[in-house]
Amino acid sequence: MTDPTTSVREGYDRWAAVYDDDGNPLQALEGPIVRAAVASPAGLSVLDLGCGTGRHSLWLATQGAQVIGVDFSAGMMAKARTKPGAEKIKFVTHDLRQPLPFDDGTFDLVVSGLVLEHLHELAPFFAEVRRVLKPDGRAVISAMHPAMFLRGAQARFTDPLSGNVVQPGSVNHAVSEIILAAVQSDFDLTAAGEYAPSSDFAAAHPRAAKYVDWPMLVVLELTANSRR
Repeated sequence: MTDPTTSVREGYDRWAAVYDDDGNPLQALEGPIVRAAVASPAGLSVLDLGCGTGRHSLWLATQGAQVIGVDFSAGMMAKARTKPGAEKIKFVTHDLRQPLPFDDGTFDLVVSGLVLEHLHELAPFFAEVRRVLKPDGRAVISAMHPAMFLRGAQARFTDPLSGNVVQPGSVNHAVSEIILAAVQSDFDLTAAGEYAPSSDFAAAHPRAAKYVDWPMLVVLELTANSRR
C-alpha cells in the first residue's frame, strides 16, 4: 500500500516561501487556542513536533520556555531560523514517522500543531510523545478536524513559482481515532475541543467565510499517566 504522506516533505519545502503569508485561516484559528491550552510555559522544557516555520516554538521561547523544534522540512526550518528570537531555539531535522532522537522523560511539555493528518499511523506518534515526556508531563496536540475532508478541504497551497495548487499528502483521521491512539499510549485526556470559525473570525480571515460554524479544528490536552 502506498503511504499517502510520502509527498509531504517536498510539499512543505515548497510551501515554506508563502506559508506565513497565504492567509490560512486554520493557523489563525489554532494559534490562540493552543496558547491558551499551554497556559504558562515559563521554565519548562518543551518539544515542538512539526514546528514548521516556528510559530509555536517562537511564542514558547518568548514565554521563557526552553524549546526544541522538530520538523523534516528543511525549507520550513530554514524560514524559522531567519526570524527574530530563533537563536533561542534548537532546531532538529527529523521525520516524525520515526522514533524521536531524545531520551525517555526529557520534556515537561510537548506541543504539536496540525501534524496528524500527515501521519498514516497515529499510535507510534503518540507512543513517542509519551516516551519523551516526564512522568507528569503534558501534551497539547492540534489537528485539522476530519469534518473538513467532507468539504474537500485539506492542506494545500498555490506554488508561487509555478502557480500550481500543491496538495501534500493527507490522511483523514476521525476524532475518535485520534483520542484512542492517545489514550492507548498512556495518556489521560484532560480536554478535547472542536472549533469552528465564527462570522467575526471570518470577517478578519476571509478564507474562513465558507466554513462559518463548520468544525475546522480539534485540540487535545493530554497528561501522561502513571499506569504503564
